[in-house]
Amino acid sequence: MSFNLIYTDRANKDYFELEDNPSKKTVLKQVKKALEYLEINPRHPSLNTHKHTGMSNMLGKEVFEAYAQNNTPGAYRIFFYYSGKNKITVLAITPHP
Repeated sequence: MSFNLIYTDRANKDYFELEDNPSKKTVLKQVKKALEYLEINPRHPSLNTHKHTGMSNMLGKEVFEAYAQNNTPGAYRIFFYYSGKNKITVLAITPHP
């Protein structure tokens, strides 16, 4: 099953900031790959997808966190929720604090 990704304004901003920063070329490549996996299979093992309780409680819906990077200081994460049949809304693409 394939999913249609919908990006919030925040997620678009995060993505384009990576795209506009030449020093983030490798990160952008990893984020693109993670988004491709998310589109095809949100439970792909390399994404290490899990529920993000803090954001879920804040937004009142189940929000999930997927890894774009792993074992890297400030590793990038993708936050999303299921927004309908075969639809995923990407909330943010941010480095892990």
